[in-house]
Formats: sequence, C-alpha cells, structure tokens
Amino acid sequence: MKKLTLLALLTLSFISCNNLKDNEYLLTGTAEGIENGKKIYVEVLNETGTVIKDTGVVENGKFELKGKVSEMDLAYVRIENENFSVPIILEEGKINIIYKSDTIQNSIISGTKNNDKFQEFNNQSVVIAKKKNKFEINNIARMQEAKKKNDTATMNMIVKEYNSFQDEMNIISKKFIKNNPDAYLSVLLLENFLMRQYLTVDEVKNYYEGLNKELTETKSGKKIKATLDSMSALSIGKPAPIFSGPSPDGKTISLKESLGKVTIIDFWASWCGPCRGENPNVVALYKEFHSKGLNIIGVSMDKDATKWKEAIAKDGLTWPQISNLKYWDEPIAKLYNIESIPATFILDAKGNIVAKDLRGDALRAKVKELLGVK
Repeated sequence: MKKLTLLALLTLSFISCNNLKDNEYLLTGTAEGIENGKKIYVEVLNETGTVIKDTGVVENGKFELKGKVSEMDLAYVRIENENFSVPIILEEGKINIIYKSDTIQNSIISGTKNNDKFQEFNNQSVVIAKKKNKFEINNIARMQEAKKKNDTATMNMIVKEYNSFQDEMNIISKKFIKNNPDAYLSVLLLENFLMRQYLTVDEVKNYYEGLNKELTETKSGKKIKATLDSMSALSIGKPAPIFSGPSPDGKTISLKESLGKVTIIDFWASWCGPCRGENPNVVALYKEFHSKGLNIIGVSMDKDATKWKEAIAKDGLTWPQISNLKYWDEPIAKLYNIESIPATFILDAKGNIVAKDLRGDALRAKVKELLGVK
C-alpha cells in the first residue's frame, strides 16, 4: 500500500512539473549522437541579430528547456558546435523535437498546433529540396563545361530548370497560406513573399485579409501591414514621398528642388555591381535629355564616404547625389521600401510616380514619352 502511495505521489509530482502556466513553453526532445553536456540553445532574431532566449543541456541523448514566451515567434534550436539549427514556432505549450545531427531535413517538430502545421509544410518542402539537391549533383559538371565553352544556351537552360524548384516552393507556400489562415507559418511565408516582391501588393493584400485576426496582430503581421501601407503609397499615380539628404559636400538637397519635367530617383551604391554596370546608360541618358527637362537625383546605400565619392567621380555622375551613409538603414531607402538595388522611380512634372525599375532601352523610351520627344 505504501509503495502504491509513493508511486502515486511520484506520478503527481511528475505531472505538476510538466504543467505549464500561461505564456510558458516546454521544449523536450531527443538528440541521438550528441555527447552529454553539450549545450542546447533556443535563439530568436531581433533588429540587432541573433539572441539566445533559453539554454539547456543534452543528457543521455535527451534535453528539456522551459521558458516564457510573450507572443508567437520564429525561433531556432541549436546545439553547441553543430552546423545547423532547427526552426520552430515558439509558442505556449509543449513542443517536441527529434533532432537529427546529420541533416536539418530529417529533424521533426511536433506538439503544438503551429509546430504540427510547420512540420506538415516541411514534409512537402523536403521533397522539393531533395529533388533540387539531386539536380545540383547531376548538373554541376554540365554547368562547368558550359561555362568553359561559353555555351549560354545550355547555361540558361540549366538555370531555368533549377529555378523551377523555387517555383514549386512558391506554389506549395501559396497553397499553405490559403488553406491555413490560422497558422503562424502562413504569416511568415507571406512576409517572405513581400520581402522578395514575388507577389503584387494586391495579391499580398488578398492573402493578408484572409488571415485570422490573431495572426495580423503578431509582430510579422504588423510588419506586413506597415509595408503594405507604405507600398500602397508608392503605387503608380501616387505622389512620390518627399525627402532630403546630405550631398557629398555636406549640403542638404531635397527631392522637391530636384524635380524636372521628368525626374528619376536612382537608388544605388558604390559596392553594387549591377548599379555600376547600369551607370554608363544613365549617364548617356542624362547627357541626351537633361537639357530637355530630365533631372536625376541619386540616393546611395553606401556607408563609406570616400568610396561613394570615388564612384561618383569615376562613373561621371554629374546629377545631384545624397546619402546618409547608413547602408541598408538609409532612411530614404526605408521610406521607399527598397529591398534591393539598383532601384528607380520615374516621376512626372508634378512629382507623381509614373513608372518603377526601368533600365536600358525601356527607361529611355519612357523618358522620351514623358518629355514628348520623338
């Protein structure tokens, strides 16, 4: 009788240790092949980089961590000195991981609604990843040979086939968002689409409006909303947001004072190869049409003033240039939702946006059209 009572007490003790309070999570898992004493970390990302949220230790191939979570977030489980980390949805509840040290693709997450959904998506994406890896192995020699022979037709064919795997990922991602409006992964996938500019603003809005309200109130949900609002303000026909910034000699130059009959806002940087490659075309365009009303204002994503000034001189950029020298934290770039460069906005005489990201012949044709030049 005493043994039964003791067993009952031990059972109650075990249950109470695993009972979670509000906003708590319990992460348990197995890590076969990992030596005893290795630390395991739960990490999250913030504006400054990776931050360790909680730490545990692997013992006899198992681990357990308990912590608090204020809101759902994407987190990464990493074992000390291992080459990869396993992404999870950090949320209230009991989360389980089968950590496979050979490859992230074989690790499994489960336990809470959002991690079960995450694993469901992973099961589909792994199939595509394996096909892509096989394609890479089978075509690396073919690609090298094509490069040696400068066989652009073969190289383009290989690249097109390779890109088809990303197309497959995009398809299953869109399907997941549509079918799982209450899954946190849906808002993460939509945020990724927005960042890559894979979908139009209207397409993102349609998916966003289909999400559960709880998801739109998350950190990622709010970020999508803010970006959508900003992108809507940058639509064709809308007035270009006003800005000003310091020139290489320290003077403040504004967009307003730089407007012409046609104005190009050119986002670039000295370190951007494609930007520098396009600069000769822009220089030629400016020389041909500046006297007819074309103005340009360059906004640089540089952080080194010397390199910025050297690039302006070397490339012969004679139009106004400004930069706060804050790299990707350039406030004007943030105002215009710049995620990659080169990027251009073409404005009419009233300062309204009439076109975006035109280059080469397409840019020249648009400038001629707006200036009424034949």
